[in-house]
Amino acid sequence: MRRALALAEKSLGLASPNPSVGCVIVQEDKVVGQGWHEYKDRDHAEVRALTAAGSHARNGTAYVTLEPCVHYGRTAPCTSALIAAGVRRVVVAHLDPNPIMSGKGISAMRAAGIEVEVGVLQAEAGRIIEPFACHVTTGLPLVVGKVGMSLDGRIAAAGSPGGWITSEESREFGQQLRLALDALLVGVGTVLADDPQLSYRGKLPKARSLMTVVLDSHLRTPPSARFFQAVPDARALIFCRPDAPQERRRELEARGAEIVAVECGSQGLDLHRVLLELGKRNVLGLLVEGGSEVHWSFLSSNLADKFFFIIAPIVLGGSKAVPSVGGKGYASASEAPRFRICRSFNAGPDLILETYPSYSRSILSPWLSEAASLKHEIS
Repeated sequence: MRRALALAEKSLGLASPNPSVGCVIVQEDKVVGQGWHEYKDRDHAEVRALTAAGSHARNGTAYVTLEPCVHYGRTAPCTSALIAAGVRRVVVAHLDPNPIMSGKGISAMRAAGIEVEVGVLQAEAGRIIEPFACHVTTGLPLVVGKVGMSLDGRIAAAGSPGGWITSEESREFGQQLRLALDALLVGVGTVLADDPQLSYRGKLPKARSLMTVVLDSHLRTPPSARFFQAVPDARALIFCRPDAPQERRRELEARGAEIVAVECGSQGLDLHRVLLELGKRNVLGLLVEGGSEVHWSFLSSNLADKFFFIIAPIVLGGSKAVPSVGGKGYASASEAPRFRICRSFNAGPDLILETYPSYSRSILSPWLSEAASLKHEIS
């Protein structure tokens, strides 16, 4: 199964809007076929592994990271392919998170006489399908926040917005997130201050170009912004108020941007409407990189599903330095959302905390597992 998970990781950046899946077929303790899913090639991981195994798949064992599908889509059901190949046993890491389909593939294989085992390395498999699981259950993308900050929680010194705080290794980690997710969101303040490329520049291939999303109420984004030129086929989506200037709208559309007007709420643009629009465009995972006010908007609206705090071993100080999360803040500590730190690791000299707020919709949220445990104890 660990080999199947490694294959599924090869699928990151290549499978969206489908889930990343890996499959290994074993015959008498020997790997006879393996595969992972790439959206452009249509065939799912199981079919690619079965094709590689040929007749050796009969009476063999298939290890697959996600429950094989039982429905017709762009391809025939993988359960039918496994049954037709004469596979004797199937080991599944994670059930299909789609509530309409969950367990049906398992039932179909068992009804055909295949021995099925479920739950081997389930948590590891869940990490790979985390964005897909959120989208298929809510219609909204998984919202992943990321901020690089000093030990005292600052992202820029007063009057000096430019320059890197975190290390090159941390920036490489950021590219890994851009590989795994479908869209990158910033506020117009970041565009005006830094003129960033907002592109994927990692080492591994990414089949679906990273969508650029800008929150820009009054369409202040310059038509000369670098992100328009960074990737020729990049998709740019700019959200604004309904009464944003029409002339500027036409200028940005001429640069290839799609302009979407949404109503405003108490925190600015209605972020739930923004996420709905992205969900309709098959954005499974959204990376929110700021700035400070944007992070506050998502966190205070209970719309961030997980958050990476990247902490550099420096102190900026100063009451006017830019905080990692801006906005008006919470009135008291009792009102502030609680987070669980599920992982901490180093990237060069920096410390990265992978955290989940209590309202997270992710299947990996430690709050969900805690609630499930409590429910079990009560029952």
